Amino acid sequence: MPTAIGSMPHTDPKEACSLVMKYLPDIPAWPQLPQRSIKERMDIQFSEGFPGITHHEDKLYIEPSANFEVVAKQIQIDCQQNNLDKYAISAEYAAGLHAFVSQNQRTGIVKGQITGCITSGLTITKDDQSALYDETLSEAIAKFLRLKASWQEGTLAKISPNTIIFVDEPYLASLGSSPLVPDKKVVTLLEEVFNGIKGIKGIHCCGDTNWALLVKTSTDILSFDAYNYTASFSLYPDEVKAFLSRGGVIAWGIVPNNEENLSRETVGSLYDRLGEAMAPFTRNGIGFKQILRQSLLTPSCGLASLSPEAACQALELVAKLSHILRGKYSV
Repeated sequence: MPTAIGSMPHTDPKEACSLVMKYLPDIPAWPQLPQRSIKERMDIQFSEGFPGITHHEDKLYIEPSANFEVVAKQIQIDCQQNNLDKYAISAEYAAGLHAFVSQNQRTGIVKGQITGCITSGLTITKDDQSALYDETLSEAIAKFLRLKASWQEGTLAKISPNTIIFVDEPYLASLGSSPLVPDKKVVTLLEEVFNGIKGIKGIHCCGDTNWALLVKTSTDILSFDAYNYTASFSLYPDEVKAFLSRGGVIAWGIVPNNEENLSRETVGSLYDRLGEAMAPFTRNGIGFKQILRQSLLTPSCGLASLSPEAACQALELVAKLSHILRGKYSV
């Protein structure tokens, strides 16, 4: 089935929601609108309410108060007691989410998304150093995002009891094998956020990353840029096979979010490209129909950088490609 990563280029939340419902009625995703406000930019949107957080132009930084450890302890207590009220995402930071829920259009499955703790930890700084490298700060950020994810999931449950929450981690592509952030810490921090998600949880990375590491987490969905990074994703055939064997789902970001590439593509060309992307895994003994049954289709990443017309085209291509595949293979 088709869905989206999240961001849209529109400034009118009702218009963006209408387009999502038009093209993605099976699994609509609430639209993030960074062109409407800097507060809806993914690195800022879910920072609302974090103690000591400040954003100025393109920078997001923390100036912890003297009692920061006490505040961090309270975040931990709120996790243990599932106290969510303080971690609501306001309409000022997510107009698309509030418009989406207020439309009250019931659907079978609904998707949300939140910036992940690795990406947040690398974009938020303290004393000119990424917060991810500070043990206390990185743990507090992960727990804070866990509470945000849990609040969001509960809000989306007003539309459907069947929820999907993607943890968006583009900065996993740049983390590499940094000795400052060992693999064990990456998994531990991601699991902290996942622990706040009761329904289906996914992880999205739009670059080249260590997928062998991510399949070790409890994620149900691996979402990647299948338009640009199929070659690197195909380096993990055994890991992907094991992931599918435990019931995992792959979200193939096969529709480009670049206008030049998008202008050259058709449903037919993307159909062929998707088949080529799946071929390394069928050669490794995974049945083609099994892959289709355990797949979602999405744009390669968010659509905020496109024109509104191009964003509509991207959603339409995702929807049409899904319709053709489901009809042809009865999945």
